[in-house]
Amino acid sequence: MTSTAAAPPPPRAYRRLSVEERRAQLLVAALGLFAHRAPDDVSLDEVAVAAGVSRPLVYRYFPGGRQQLYEAALGSAADELKLCFTEPPVGPPTERVARVLDRYLRFVDEHDTGFSALLRGGSVVETSRTTTIVDGVRRAAAEEILSHLGRIGGAGGRGAGPRLRMMVRSWIAAVEAASLIWLDEGKQPPAAELRGWLVDHLIALLAATAATDEETAAVVRDLLALETSDGPAGRLAELVIPVVAEAAHLLPHATAAD
Repeated sequence: MTSTAAAPPPPRAYRRLSVEERRAQLLVAALGLFAHRAPDDVSLDEVAVAAGVSRPLVYRYFPGGRQQLYEAALGSAADELKLCFTEPPVGPPTERVARVLDRYLRFVDEHDTGFSALLRGGSVVETSRTTTIVDGVRRAAAEEILSHLGRIGGAGGRGAGPRLRMMVRSWIAAVEAASLIWLDEGKQPPAAELRGWLVDHLIALLAATAATDEETAAVVRDLLALETSDGPAGRLAELVIPVVAEAAHLLPHATAAD
């Protein structure tokens, strides 16, 4: 009598990982640990266990030990973070920035402890190389924001002047600081509210800088021409204009009420 039971599946063929695949596997495992633990608290044994390999294999790919592994993992995270700021030049600029911030805050949320340790510094694994990696992310983020403001630089492009560039880099620093405070405050307010406030912050900085810098004033004029009444700039204008109107008595031509 022939059995009708299903035959067990054939054993899965073992596939040897390439050097690039194995290195990527180890970096993913390390990033998963660094995302939720301070770098000083992560051992190579834990990375090996997370990757399902032996400790000697980790050393084979990262002979410099935890320091080399951390720098490689940090570089990988930096590349991922830079991608958060990449946004097609489609639609109103403030809506593009809002989408950028949504991705950025999602990254912060998913890498909370590691993100905090990275930006606050003070780790024994912090070196000039790790500082350079972090600074590279900041500069790349600033260039992306400037591109959405119509200042892309390069051959044939309109590079940003010192006031506008300083303003954007100051805003990037404020975004970092707000992200760290957000983590300290238990991720409150909700990410969507924080994103909206950060977009408003950028608009306010642009307006304040435009008051004394003609280049930024030209950027703001071009930006406003692309904005919509129901977008971030329109909503902020609706809220701020009544408040600013209360300051009419501060204008030089204002006259005292009869």
